[in-house]
Amino acid sequence: MVTRRGVVETPVFMPVGTQGTVKGILPESLLELGAEIILGNTYHLFLRPGHELVNRLGGLHKFMNWNGPILTDSGGFQVFSLGDLCSISEEGVTFQSHLDGSRHFLSPEISVAVQRALGADIVMAFDECIPHPSARDYVAASTARSTRWAERCKQAHLTDQGAALFGIVQGGMELDLRTRSAEELLEIGFDGYAIGGLSVGEETGLMYRVMEHTLPLLPVDRPRYVMGVGTPENLVEAVARGVDMFDCVMPTRNARNGLLFTGFGKISIKQAQYREDPAPIDPACSCYVCRNYSRAYLRHLYQSNEILASVLNTHHNLHYYLSLMSGIRRALDEGTFGEYRSEFYRQRGAA
Repeated sequence: MVTRRGVVETPVFMPVGTQGTVKGILPESLLELGAEIILGNTYHLFLRPGHELVNRLGGLHKFMNWNGPILTDSGGFQVFSLGDLCSISEEGVTFQSHLDGSRHFLSPEISVAVQRALGADIVMAFDECIPHPSARDYVAASTARSTRWAERCKQAHLTDQGAALFGIVQGGMELDLRTRSAEELLEIGFDGYAIGGLSVGEETGLMYRVMEHTLPLLPVDRPRYVMGVGTPENLVEAVARGVDMFDCVMPTRNARNGLLFTGFGKISIKQAQYREDPAPIDPACSCYVCRNYSRAYLRHLYQSNEILASVLNTHHNLHYYLSLMSGIRRALDEGTFGEYRSEFYRQRGAA
């Protein structure tokens, strides 16, 4: 995938830097771990510190000292997750800030303008992330409105020749509505296409079924991005179905809660069994944390509520996710993805 700040090798996992920072880790460490692109969020940066301030200070890249590409989520998911604190009209969404209760308005045009002011390399269309479960009539009306908003985003974005604009396929779990959404977005024309509205509480098999239905509808010569997904197993299975891009807070959020990812599954470092354990998190892991610290020490830090616990846990979890994606890319290049996928599950003790 080519961006104005360089080529990004896909499939790729994007660490989530919601408020201008990937929590618990320095940008320099992200580079060392192999991160190529990160994600920022329109809603949060719109409210604090404000996109105008970020723009005056040189844009988000300079503001947070990250020179690689940045994709910005449109803010739709965060706005609609406010529930009764937001009201939807054809024009856009009026909502109350979760910070201080102040009222604000976001429309497709404003969302695009905010993302451009931040200096995003990939701008996401403004849409509604439909909750699950939802009545079919609601899903149909919401999806149609998101398509109309996507057209307005395209028009608002036309004067920006540098950043890419991605459309987002909606439709809930209704496969015919997913088809209609994808076809209408293709008529509008975008630089890449995302599948939104997944990992919102549906069971895993249904999520994969929606992917399997929707991905073949999207052009193979444009990036295909599944938003907010997910577990290591989700990433492997989604790549097998043709996904190019992922983002998820799981590695960083779980790190702060003491849940660590390994080649043999997850471990909860807070458990008493690790109190005197001299082993690294994962003996097969080559990250800085596994080379230098024991499970006993990491448990001590977590139980003591030390900031370093989040730092080291985050470093390890992001190393795991980024290494997983690097291994997947290598296997795809070598034509051995099937074997890689089988070995991934074998290590977890799953067939």
